[in-house]
Amino acid sequence: MAQPLAERLRPRTLDEYIGQEHLVGEGAVLRKMIDAGRISSFILWGPPGVGKTTLAQIIAHKLETPFYTLSAVTSGVKDVRDVIEKAQKGRFFNEASPILFIDEIHRFSKSQQDSLLGAVEKGIVTLIGATTENPSFEVIRPLLSRCQLYVLKSLEKDDLIKLLDRAITQDVILKEKSIIIKETGALLRFSGGDARKLLNILELVVEAEPSGEPIAITDELVVSRLQQNPLAYDKDGEMHYDIISAFIKSIRGSDPDAALYWLARMIEGGEDPQFIARRLVISASEDIGLANPNALLLANAAFDAVMKIGWPEGRIPLAEATVYLATSPKSNSAYLGVDAALALVRQTGNQPVPLPIRNAPTELMKELGYHDGYQYPHDFPGHFTLQQYMPDALVNERLWHGQHNPTEEKMYQRMVNYWGKRYED
Repeated sequence: MAQPLAERLRPRTLDEYIGQEHLVGEGAVLRKMIDAGRISSFILWGPPGVGKTTLAQIIAHKLETPFYTLSAVTSGVKDVRDVIEKAQKGRFFNEASPILFIDEIHRFSKSQQDSLLGAVEKGIVTLIGATTENPSFEVIRPLLSRCQLYVLKSLEKDDLIKLLDRAITQDVILKEKSIIIKETGALLRFSGGDARKLLNILELVVEAEPSGEPIAITDELVVSRLQQNPLAYDKDGEMHYDIISAFIKSIRGSDPDAALYWLARMIEGGEDPQFIARRLVISASEDIGLANPNALLLANAAFDAVMKIGWPEGRIPLAEATVYLATSPKSNSAYLGVDAALALVRQTGNQPVPLPIRNAPTELMKELGYHDGYQYPHDFPGHFTLQQYMPDALVNERLWHGQHNPTEEKMYQRMVNYWGKRYED
């Protein structure tokens, strides 16, 4: 039986690898390390089908070092220890550390991750983890601190079209057929930036056509074939990225009925309740924000409740939080504010902290003027006094702009009373 198209086309070298130019393009950080022949432990974070596993395999091949693979779904602490022992015994002096690749590392328990710490710290193995989840939520801090984090992006349109061309011209099976890709819209839309899904769809469409006849791939043909095979292109529940997007957008759009519907779709589909709960916490911060600060408290409470009680009762606090967030007033002023601040920092660099608000734990610092002139706001009426907190070069910058909801109107008016013209929009 032939391998699936996605496996047949798996790149073997960086020159064959498509996408992620910010990591493996000429002069990029991972490319430099690979070319130098030494890499440090790192975690690859990105959506499915963007080349995490492939990149790890290419690195191991390029460095000519032993390569061990564990799946967090099927491996326990004993499996981790067995691999570490093999790596330790098989390594020769001055050789590069063997690579231990852990797929779906976010599914490893705390004890499993703890069992990796010593080996990573001592250089017995070089860890490459792959995850579709935010590592700051799922990877323990001591392990995360020992690894670089690299973010992989969904493949761009040009990357996907290049992959399609490679498939029909270089694959040992497809190149023997007469395939013309007339339209790519449906292929790209259904793939969602996932290379594996794109190749699965292409293979499904091609295999459904009569053998020996030319195949013209159009949007209509792709939609038709996928409707006949609704699960064939969405293995392992990868459609959850589309559904979670619909869920969050329904909350953002203040539609509790749609939000509950998409919540039910995720529950029925076997989605991880922690995944849903985390998205509610993010939505409470990003979309409701200061318009209703209690939303974040309730979302966090729902997260804690789900962790304590699990399924099936966990659906109830998730539904409560979902309805509360969907029916809450909305504001993204904090989200926009921090992004504006990050952009300003990147543009202006490391501006010096004004002397009055510097810390002065030593006599030398006091002599240099650190903390000199600082006015303690609680010593003044209304617990406020005018003084400079921004760097000299940025003293007039505005980053937070209150939005039009009752809570933020009060905040904004307070700032106008304190700062005067600086806050008069």
